[in-house]
Amino acid sequence: MTTHVHRTTRPAGARTATSPEGRPVARVVLSSLAIGVAAAIVLTMVALPGAAEGVTTGSTLLAFGLGWGLLRVRSARTTKPQRWATVPAAAMTSIGLALMVVAPSDRDLTALTWVWPPLMLVLAGWTYLRMRRSLTGGGRWLATVVLALLAATSVSAGLGNLSSSRVASTYPAPGVTRSTGDHDLHIDCHGQGQPTVVLFNGLGEFSASWAQVVDGVAPATRVCAYDRAGQGWSDDVDDPQDGVAAADDLHALLAAAGERGPFVLVGHSIGGPYAMTYADRHPDDVTGLVLLDSTSPRQFDAIPSYPLQYALMRRAYGVLPSLARLGLGPLLAGSHLPADDAAPVDAMAATPRAARIARDELSMLPTVFRQAQALTTLEGRPLVVLTSAENARDTAGWAKAQERMAELSADTLHREVAASHAGMVEDPDGATASVQAIASVVRAVRTGRPLTTR
Repeated sequence: MTTHVHRTTRPAGARTATSPEGRPVARVVLSSLAIGVAAAIVLTMVALPGAAEGVTTGSTLLAFGLGWGLLRVRSARTTKPQRWATVPAAAMTSIGLALMVVAPSDRDLTALTWVWPPLMLVLAGWTYLRMRRSLTGGGRWLATVVLALLAATSVSAGLGNLSSSRVASTYPAPGVTRSTGDHDLHIDCHGQGQPTVVLFNGLGEFSASWAQVVDGVAPATRVCAYDRAGQGWSDDVDDPQDGVAAADDLHALLAAAGERGPFVLVGHSIGGPYAMTYADRHPDDVTGLVLLDSTSPRQFDAIPSYPLQYALMRRAYGVLPSLARLGLGPLLAGSHLPADDAAPVDAMAATPRAARIARDELSMLPTVFRQAQALTTLEGRPLVVLTSAENARDTAGWAKAQERMAELSADTLHREVAASHAGMVEDPDGATASVQAIASVVRAVRTGRPLTTR
């Protein structure tokens, strides 16, 4: 019996996708690109938290360029050098450095977003075609996923830029804009009667965020919602404003709009400290105050968790403008207002401009809080403090800080409301409680009698 041994002849130099020579290349691809992502996180979240959008985007591109560059250099030590990686490495590194050095404005970045998405699509397509010629196995799949994400990001950024450019025409200003010097501010007033109620936005809110509260207050007295500089339909300013600048802006806006005081001020969240600073600087204009789950001017000391929370927020808010620029704004927005009221609020919140203003306002909070501490008494003017029961339960120190703010006046009412922090303005029950609190202060001002829960 004869045994035949069959051997398969493989061409010289040919290797399987799982050969020892192929596996190191896949690891090089994974580790190099992972280093790029890690470097982007370190640069944006640790080294440059809260930086200008151009710097944040530029540092991210620089880090990604590092990843592609490492892939090019490290693959040269294997049997399959990936020379094509030089092109994305050079493109991202050079553009990233340029953005960091120039630090373009929001307007410039908007203009650039009409240009770079198609160029990025071309780069991703060229890189894919070249990559397929020299990369096999798992490394090819990893690189393909990354390039597909780059292509998807380009398309998303182009569509997002188109959507953001249409917000102003889709949702024209509901109120009026008036000059306060070198910029115009938007104010939207409804109803008749005195005293006039003035509403102060929280972080990331706009005048339109108060729709439910305005609808509840307007039948009883005049009520005005306005946008601080950079918010909503108000003009941008060159540098972030502190509480004093915002108070002086509002004082000029009310005069220019023909709104007569004295006013009942209503502040939600960080709008509370802004309202307090206005009351301190213009006491003759203020006849009452309502604080809706307001941030405390002593937030850093009164709330043990706040210093860490603030540091994390600075890092998160620092990358929001860049994410919104990539068309991810709709994922970051989302109020709980009724559909018709939510439409303009969500559309504005999804824009890079809104993310930038929120980032800038957050950066100014230590100064805003310090300035609000100057208000030590309302001298008997009516004050209502509404506290979110959720915050009082879940945030150590919150209830005590709210009680301390209620001590600003001898004529005060402090109640907890079964609503979330945002729900004080957005949810029907929370908005109703806020309207009732405002109505009680208006009634006390009109009658000259102490506050009552009736």
